[in-house]
Amino acid sequence: MKTFTYHRAADIPAVLEALATPGTQLIAGGTEMVNWLKEGIESPARLVDISGLPLTEITTDGVLRIGALARMSDVAAHPAVDSDYPVLRDSLLRAASAQLRNMATIGGNLQQRTRCPYFRSDTLVACNKRAPGSGCSASLGDTSGQAIFGWSESCVATHPSDLAVALAALDAVVVVQGPGGERRISATEFHRLPGDTPEVHTELAPDELIVAVEIPSPAPHSHYLKVRERVSYEFAIVSAAAVVSLDGDTITSARIALGGVAHRPWRLTAAESASTGVSLSDRNALAEAVALSFTDARPLADNGYKVTLAQRTAVRALEEAR
Repeated sequence: MKTFTYHRAADIPAVLEALATPGTQLIAGGTEMVNWLKEGIESPARLVDISGLPLTEITTDGVLRIGALARMSDVAAHPAVDSDYPVLRDSLLRAASAQLRNMATIGGNLQQRTRCPYFRSDTLVACNKRAPGSGCSASLGDTSGQAIFGWSESCVATHPSDLAVALAALDAVVVVQGPGGERRISATEFHRLPGDTPEVHTELAPDELIVAVEIPSPAPHSHYLKVRERVSYEFAIVSAAAVVSLDGDTITSARIALGGVAHRPWRLTAAESASTGVSLSDRNALAEAVALSFTDARPLADNGYKVTLAQRTAVRALEEAR
């Protein structure tokens, strides 16, 4: 591990001043950054601890606003989240372990890096996300866990966050602060598709700090479903977040996002439109609506199963969003 200096930030201006210096990285709960340091993914010259900043508040004044340093476990247990945002609650409770949720922050969770085994390899292999221009070992190796949407020749990895999938379905906004003031980024667009620059992970600029996440309206009829190889502490093979408005049992509007299938949460916009007027009890009609969003799926050599699995997961999430 490369030697680095460590500082605790007193306030947000101090953080922004620190970020203006190249080689600076931030740490809060540390559940991701410590791994990056050990695995050689990041080698900062200076590490700035932001855990003491006043960004832990959760407020519900018309908009649910969650401070970037709120712990995942605290957000999941908040009365408003528990009653009005079940998709958010469940995405948090199905992430990581209880010990990690007690440490991990909302802002840190959104900045997770892919769990692609080639990116996380102890021995450095060709990986454009770690070493731009070196190639993509994943595309030539085991593609069973990789993307079926939005990938490029440069990178076929997926994003691991459960929370991000729920936020995409909730039409949430990521609030960031930088030298030019506050900026708001749609949760659906916060994570970047790889294109030719897979080493650029999000729309967050190097000199910006996530300060909050805002969700515009309650979503009592919502559900998060996570398919994984084991029930305890595992990343999603495929996940789905569904948020619906209902007239009795009939969908009047829907928002559906998938996880485990792309570089970012993947909104099923065609399915959202087609599901309007469909009953939650009509599985065949729900399946037909969801299938419309898979015409542009591009499975790789080993992950064609994800096309079927993702469709079934989305249908089930809709059925449970009552």
